[in-house]
Amino acid sequence: MVLNYIWIAFFLVAFAIGLAKLVLMGDTRVFPAMMDSTFASAKTAFEISLGLTGVLSLWLGIMKIGERGGVVSALSRLLSPVFVRLFPGIPKGHPATGSIFMNIAANMLGLDNAATPLGLRAMEQLQGLNKKKDTATDPMIMFLVLNTSGLTIIPVSILVYRAQMGAAQPTDVFVPILLATFFSTLAGIVATSLYQRINLLNRTLLLTLGGMCAAVAAVMWGFGRMDKDTMNTVSTSVANILLMAIIVGFILAGVRKRVNVYDAFIEGAKEGFATAVRIIPYLVAMLVAIGVLRASGAMDMMVGGVRALVEACGGDGEFVGALPTALMKPLSGSGARGMMVDAMATYGADSFVGRLSCVLQGSTDTTFYILAVYFGSVGIRHTRHAVACGLLADLAGVIAAIAICYMFF
Repeated sequence: MVLNYIWIAFFLVAFAIGLAKLVLMGDTRVFPAMMDSTFASAKTAFEISLGLTGVLSLWLGIMKIGERGGVVSALSRLLSPVFVRLFPGIPKGHPATGSIFMNIAANMLGLDNAATPLGLRAMEQLQGLNKKKDTATDPMIMFLVLNTSGLTIIPVSILVYRAQMGAAQPTDVFVPILLATFFSTLAGIVATSLYQRINLLNRTLLLTLGGMCAAVAAVMWGFGRMDKDTMNTVSTSVANILLMAIIVGFILAGVRKRVNVYDAFIEGAKEGFATAVRIIPYLVAMLVAIGVLRASGAMDMMVGGVRALVEACGGDGEFVGALPTALMKPLSGSGARGMMVDAMATYGADSFVGRLSCVLQGSTDTTFYILAVYFGSVGIRHTRHAVACGLLADLAGVIAAIAICYMFF
């Protein structure tokens, strides 16, 4: 229901702004631009789904081997003390626990192509526990918020973009991104737990969160001792080695269990193809609405209004130049990426705005995209508090990113 209202609002706002520009300013280009964006966004949505088909088939095939080989069950048992408290609606030892862990781990390593199919697999398993098939359950919402909060340890793609844009130290945003995304994730967990009345003040969760803080500190310390070239090489190599190790490990586990790994892979790959087809209409709907909103100029108007308000209150409006990235990120990953690159091109890769746009890009994830893809893949229409919790995590990430960048830069 929330997505329905948001989708309608995007079109109504875009149409109202376009009409005002035409009548008051005589701008005859706005509606052609909006229509061009409509068709271009629909084409982009299909191309994304088409490109996702192969990746989905690959990773759901690998996951099927892992299920048959007992890897997912082993992960479920290992994580059950934490997940029983964070996801009380999932039975102890359920395969969804392992899939959720694999998805979160892939996101933390910046392995977006691997994270999406793993997340879709987890959502399908959670849907199997759902008694009301069109309504999101508490575990689904907690899982989605963990995705939208965008916890990332190795933001490889952002570092690569900074290097391409001529940054003197492409890795200088690494620590700020790590801090901002960690605050975003904590805010998402706390907000969702309050909605779902999950008690975070228990020994297991406190030790887990404390361990996460220690792990983040260790990673920051280790990478902080490397130069930029070594850091980029190590982060990329570690991510790819871990990815290949997962594939080989799943295959070996299947062999150990005497599973026909080829047949298991084919079975899972078929599910991946079917899932990719189901995603197409949801992607088209969301990306077309976002494209129309962008083409109408609504984003520029919002940024200008925020800058005027901040400066009228006596604040430093320098950060406002990076806000398009923050505003676009919950809506579209590619759109936010374009905003980030544009900010670096306009203000300079080593400028405050250029650096802040990179931290904002890495501090959260594409809330509405994830909502549309993950819930759309299993036919969820009633999202309950998923949007509210996801956007609260995004807001925490944005505020943390701005504060941290003022502190660092």
